[in-house]
Amino acid sequence: MVKGAGLLLAPGAGAGRDQSALVAVDRAVTALGGTVRRMDFPYRRAGRRAPDRPPVLVAAVVEEAAALRRRTDRLVVGGRSMGGRVCSMAVAQGLSAAGLVLISYPLHPPGRPDRSRVEHFPLLQVPCLFVSGTRDAFGRPDELVDATSAISGPVSWHWVDGGDHGLRRADAEVAGAVACWWSEVVTG
Repeated sequence: MVKGAGLLLAPGAGAGRDQSALVAVDRAVTALGGTVRRMDFPYRRAGRRAPDRPPVLVAAVVEEAAALRRRTDRLVVGGRSMGGRVCSMAVAQGLSAAGLVLISYPLHPPGRPDRSRVEHFPLLQVPCLFVSGTRDAFGRPDELVDATSAISGPVSWHWVDGGDHGLRRADAEVAGAVACWWSEVVTG
C-alpha cells in the first residue's frame, strides 16, 4: 500500500484523462511524492460526446476516489472545468476529501451569470484551490472570489493573467500553482 496523499483528477466535458493540464499537474504532484489518478467519465469511456447527468458523473468520481483511497492515507479531488465542478459536488454530497483542486471552475455558462453553478458551495468545508484565467468567460475573477465566500474551508486562488477558460499554453503555470498549494496545504 502506498502511503501519503493522493490526488484524483477529472477532465472537462470535452476532454479525457490525458488533457494536457491534467498530465502536467499529475507530473508535478507525483514529483512531490503524491499518488495521482486521472480518470475518464463513463460517457467518454463509452465513446459518447455528451456528458452524463450529474448523478452519474458524481457516482463515477466516488468510485474512482474509492479506488485511489485504498492506496493512500489522504485524498484530494479535483479537475478541470466540469471535472472539478463534479468533484466539488461529490465532496458537498459527503465524499470525504482533504481538499479540492479546481482548475477553470465553470461558475456559470458564458454570458449567463444568472445561471450560477455554486449552490453546493456552502457545504464545502475543505481547503480549496481555484486556478482560473483572468479572462475566463465562465466566471470573472471578481465573480469567483464573491462566489467562493460561501465556502467555509480555506480558499486559495491563482490567476493566470490573460488566460481564458482553456488556459492554453499555461500548463506549466497551472501545474506550478497546484504543486505550490499541494506543498503548503496537503503535505506541509
